[in-house]
Amino acid sequence: MAEFYSDMGYEQLRELLEELHDRFNREEFIEADPISVPHSFSRKEDREIAGLLASTIAWGNRKAIVSSAHRMMRYMDNAPYDFVVNSSEGELDTLSSYVHRTFNGEDFKDFVRGMRHIINKWGSIGDFFECRYQTTGDLRRVLSEFRREFHAVEHNPHSEKHISSIDKGAACKRLCMYLRWMVREDDRGVDFGLWRRIPMSALYMPLDVHTGRVGRSLGLLSRKHSDWRAVEELTESLRAFDGDDPVRYDYSLFGVGISGMFDL
Repeated sequence: MAEFYSDMGYEQLRELLEELHDRFNREEFIEADPISVPHSFSRKEDREIAGLLASTIAWGNRKAIVSSAHRMMRYMDNAPYDFVVNSSEGELDTLSSYVHRTFNGEDFKDFVRGMRHIINKWGSIGDFFECRYQTTGDLRRVLSEFRREFHAVEHNPHSEKHISSIDKGAACKRLCMYLRWMVREDDRGVDFGLWRRIPMSALYMPLDVHTGRVGRSLGLLSRKHSDWRAVEELTESLRAFDGDDPVRYDYSLFGVGISGMFDL
């Protein structure tokens, strides 16, 4: 086991991961992170929709992401579930002026239509993920099915780029992060624990530039490409420290990656 832990022994690395987890998995983390957007709602259905939209645009500068995601909610009259389910075509057209980097107003409208399709067919976004996981027992298959189901309604091809394809080997960082938000539950109050029919042990690490860099520095990840195979390798390495909840170490790797606390 120790061969992939760089110069650290297993216990030393475990203590470091636990220390970093304790430092970053706390309520103070919420305000500056995109998870603050679903935290601004109390209703489960609103949190599911706000979380999916906020995670979808979560790349680049975190401050800009949080600002743009809150702006998304204002476009939806700060009632995301009601807007998704009940908005008319005229109301959808009000989204046309929205833009965040490459995510534009037409993409926004297509995402509303995709979420409405999921809700009408499955009851809620959470019901889709939970039911499909209970049927397949494999979150990888569920990620593939979600992308297909989401784009089953008429949409512009440009919007497809905003949901990564696990079938093409993508790391699916934003979907993995969204699932962490919705599935994980502990006593820290950051993640929501809304989807209890999916075990935390089934989750995969959100792999981005921070978690990848720190994971490689600690010897937890050897693969150079940040693709789905790297996600599986990193998640499997972290299962050695907590098989029931490996993704809780997202806080350890991402937190130290953005904090500049020390140079790995």
